[in-house]
Amino acid sequence: MRSYDRSVTDLAVPSIRLTELTECGGCAAKLGADVLEEALAGLGLTTDPTAPNGNTAAAAGGLTASGLTASGLIAGLDPPDDAAVHRLTPDLAVIGTLDFFPPIVDDPRTYGEIAAANALSDVFAMGGRVLFALSVAAIPEDLPMPVFRAILDGAASKVREAGGILAGGHTIRDPEPKYGLAVIGVAHPDHLLRKGGARPGDVLLLTKPLGTGLLVSGRRQGRTSDADLEAAVDSMRALNAAAARVLVDHGVRAATDVTGFGLLGHGLEMARASSARLVFEAGALPALAGALDLARGGLETTGAGHNRRFVASSLTLGPDVPPELVVLAHDPQTSGGLLASIPRSELDSIEGDLAATGVRGWRIGQVEASPGSGVSLA
Repeated sequence: MRSYDRSVTDLAVPSIRLTELTECGGCAAKLGADVLEEALAGLGLTTDPTAPNGNTAAAAGGLTASGLTASGLIAGLDPPDDAAVHRLTPDLAVIGTLDFFPPIVDDPRTYGEIAAANALSDVFAMGGRVLFALSVAAIPEDLPMPVFRAILDGAASKVREAGGILAGGHTIRDPEPKYGLAVIGVAHPDHLLRKGGARPGDVLLLTKPLGTGLLVSGRRQGRTSDADLEAAVDSMRALNAAAARVLVDHGVRAATDVTGFGLLGHGLEMARASSARLVFEAGALPALAGALDLARGGLETTGAGHNRRFVASSLTLGPDVPPELVVLAHDPQTSGGLLASIPRSELDSIEGDLAATGVRGWRIGQVEASPGSGVSLA
């Protein structure tokens, strides 16, 4: 691992179309949720009796060493959460996560910013703050060095904005470029945001509009305008830090970030962890400009197909939901917003505090009691 030399001056970045080096980019490149669920099944369970709400955490059988057991692991694979969390002391837990993907835009610095914002989001989705990050990079040998440096500069700027530092990383050769971060953060164990905290009667609040997968895919086909792509880029590189702080300060305990599995896929993970049903109001879903037009025109990403299969057996779809809103709800997001389950008594206050930080929240549904967990789009 090598620490990056921040004394290097800015270099002229040659013009290059990063997206032409890949088949797909951003979180649309994720392995499908349907495939991943099967791959991760049966890795083993261990329960930490001191974990909040008696949560069960996952650990592979060999992940013990030198007397350190998995008993301190309070968030992991089963039920799945946004990051792994290990309790160090009664008042301190360490958060670890990793995310990387192929280029989603052509500009290298912007690519670095979006990849970093997406990776950092998992710490915020757990209610934590960022300490440091490490680059995870796969770079073609013939990629001009200033291009790679611009990617790193963009990522480092977002880590600094999050309050941390880009401390090093690891790079391999690969014909297709890929970049992301391993991120370490901290939080109080009793103040974590978890997927399993949604309660019947809660209101579902989303902090970013949907449609990044549609717009990026549409751009590859020449169907997304410059203005619409720019708005999507601004959304993707915006951090979820402020929204997470507001939720934690108000005692919210249920949230996730909406990324590659789409709104319904990540909503289903919350529903299963909470033993409840998440009911989304299709007409209330916020969409980035141009996204619904692309959906009406028949565009849908490969990732959305995986997402449809993942939720199919647990989804109740209203008879009058327009097809383009179904596509939007399945659309894989890159660096999407936080989906939070909020008690009605706190809703107005939270919305006010979010607005004070420049974050908008959309009310998009509610949590209902259900004998079988699932999601509805009505």
